[in-house]
Amino acid sequence: MQEVYEYILNGLNLKYGDSVVVAVSGGPDSMALLHMVSKVKKALDLEVVCAHVNHNVRRESADEKVFVEKFCKKNNIVFEYMKIEEYGDDNFHNEARSRRYNYFSKIVKKYKSSYLFTAHHGDDLMETILMRIVRGSTLRGYSGFSKIVDMGTYKIVRPFIDVTKQDILNYDKKNKISFVTDASNEKDVYTRNRFRKYIVPEIKKEDIKVHHKFYKFSKTLLEYNDYIDRQVKKIIKEVYPQGVLNIDKFLELDKVIQMKIIYYMLEHIYQDDLMLITDHHAQIIYDMLNSKKPNVTIYLPNNIRAIKTYHTFILTKKQEVNGEYEIDIMDFVNLPNGKNIEVVKRSSLTDNNVCRLNSKDLVLPLRVRSRRDGDRMNIKGMLGSKKIKDIFINEKIPTSERDIYPVVEDSSGKIVWLPGLKKSKFDKQKDEKYDIILRYY
Repeated sequence: MQEVYEYILNGLNLKYGDSVVVAVSGGPDSMALLHMVSKVKKALDLEVVCAHVNHNVRRESADEKVFVEKFCKKNNIVFEYMKIEEYGDDNFHNEARSRRYNYFSKIVKKYKSSYLFTAHHGDDLMETILMRIVRGSTLRGYSGFSKIVDMGTYKIVRPFIDVTKQDILNYDKKNKISFVTDASNEKDVYTRNRFRKYIVPEIKKEDIKVHHKFYKFSKTLLEYNDYIDRQVKKIIKEVYPQGVLNIDKFLELDKVIQMKIIYYMLEHIYQDDLMLITDHHAQIIYDMLNSKKPNVTIYLPNNIRAIKTYHTFILTKKQEVNGEYEIDIMDFVNLPNGKNIEVVKRSSLTDNNVCRLNSKDLVLPLRVRSRRDGDRMNIKGMLGSKKIKDIFINEKIPTSERDIYPVVEDSSGKIVWLPGLKKSKFDKQKDEKYDIILRYY
């Protein structure tokens, strides 16, 4: 941890009297970081600003605010605070992160700071890389996150990236630093928690310092990504002028460059929401661009539309009335018909708006898409299968709504649910074994 202190003190070109912002939750990592930056504050007479966000989802949040504020008052640190009063219909974790970083950006601007410090550490980097490898991502996404991110007017710095959680806990113990704990960090329902509790410890049994190799892996990917980016920049203006892809020129390129251009477009439109995108989405776009179909619209996460019109292609947030779409179901999907599908922990409902599934019966991930010619589903309680077209007719679904009506299938193409209309043979009763609950509303 001494190396981290030296890095903050001497490696960032901080000057006497500079202002820095530290993102602090009150947990062991961020409190260790705030304590360390407060030591640098004394050495360089810095103005240290603590930015704390109350996500307003746990009872303990109000007490955590008081705890962090007391530490700041005791150590002569400026305390800034925001409480998120309510959330929209977006994915909670994604929305919370976006609003949190927007707030941090405002605080950085308010105090004319050059740096925003966050407490992400080496174990966090390992978890992120492993999760994205399992889920699929872009080349940049597979790298996890960087030690320094240039935001233009300021830099995000993660000085703990080369140390472990245990290093931080040892630092807290040695310096008698108090912190709060979030009980939700132990719940197996969250993917990151499962990686943290079960997978990372097993990898560390092979090499206790394996986080250094993950960091090297991350930096290597970023170097390769930067090189390919430079090659893409040489041709991007010709192939993708003013946000419109020239498909004819695109198809003349090597596939590696083609995929990088697709990722470039996705990264540009998703920016900080890039975790919503997987290599599956990129492959869908690639297949779409190589398809002989002249007009196709695919719906991507966060209401993004991929639209192919003869020789051009765009990504846009503009609402379209009709068109094809296919979206992986991770946590939350906003559908083209204005409704939503959400993965929920529990539900007392048993109607057609809730579907219970056992992942052992399916090939994950699940996805929701528009209907296709010949679609059939094995309806629960019936022998054989029935055409989706006939179900729409029987249920008197207006013709204008059928093209965008959601069809849920697994990755092998088995249709498992027509939300709001019919359940398949894969649906489970409340007293049966299931581990996935989908809600349509």
